[in-house]
Amino acid sequence: MSAPALLCLGEPMLELNRAPAGADGRPAYLEGHGGDTSNAAICAARQGAPVGYLTAIGEDGPGQSFLDLWHAEGIDTAQVIRRAGAPTALYLVTHDAGGHAFAFYRQGSAASTYGPADVPAEAIRAARILHVSGISQAISTSACDAVFHAIDIACAAGVAVSYDTNFRPRLWPAARAAAVMHAAMARAEIALPSLEDARVLTGLERPEAIAEFYLRLGSGIVVVKLGAAGALLALADGTRALLPPHRVAAVDATGAGDAFAGAFLARHLAGDPPLAAARYANAAAALSTTGYGAVAPLPRPDAVRALLAAG
Repeated sequence: MSAPALLCLGEPMLELNRAPAGADGRPAYLEGHGGDTSNAAICAARQGAPVGYLTAIGEDGPGQSFLDLWHAEGIDTAQVIRRAGAPTALYLVTHDAGGHAFAFYRQGSAASTYGPADVPAEAIRAARILHVSGISQAISTSACDAVFHAIDIACAAGVAVSYDTNFRPRLWPAARAAAVMHAAMARAEIALPSLEDARVLTGLERPEAIAEFYLRLGSGIVVVKLGAAGALLALADGTRALLPPHRVAAVDATGAGDAFAGAFLARHLAGDPPLAAARYANAAAALSTTGYGAVAPLPRPDAVRALLAAG
């Protein structure tokens, strides 16, 4: 297998997603896989990108299930560490009229033990894009340091850095999260914040102002993900484009932002201009909401292109 062009670093988590009650009136939990950068890696791989993953997982059943999943999706796991004595993390997803809610069980997870000494410098130097997120840095001090170390390696080697905010207030206070993420974003060529996150992290309200904020930090490509309202693309050359939402039968928005990131990076690697890559990712993210769980509904290219063709 050739060196992955896209490397994603972060924390995979076993997912238990509550589905609607069945005929007996009892709800069921569907087992799946999650973790923001893992979701993005899988989505990118399904679009045809050569992808590798960087993390530590437990020597347990959930850890093995991730290895099986990544192998099935064609993701390079050569740099994945099996950590004895530390579990693979878990989260639950429930749904109500207000959307989806998460309960996380990640304390002491194998991924949270990941540190700078675990970062594979040569693999990063051989890549074209390193993708990380706020969660990658929030789970522990060592993981935060590992991300900064990976960014240092990538920037020194001319490898582009992609950063998705994915702010989780349960993991760290907003002020600390903002300071860390802004420091990382200042070195990222591709910024992929969500509107909800960015309003907290920047204190700004309007998507256009948020995009300008990240451009001023140093990113050349900024996509503000607007959820059900679509996305806003802003480039350092002055390009601005509002991408309207696609009408789909949405049932679960879990991982939609990760789907956007993975699809965008895959098309960027394939040579698409940023606007074309963002349009493709906007459609892929919409399709990812049409099934339950973070991974199962991640679309393939034929479905994305059909939605784009339908307008």
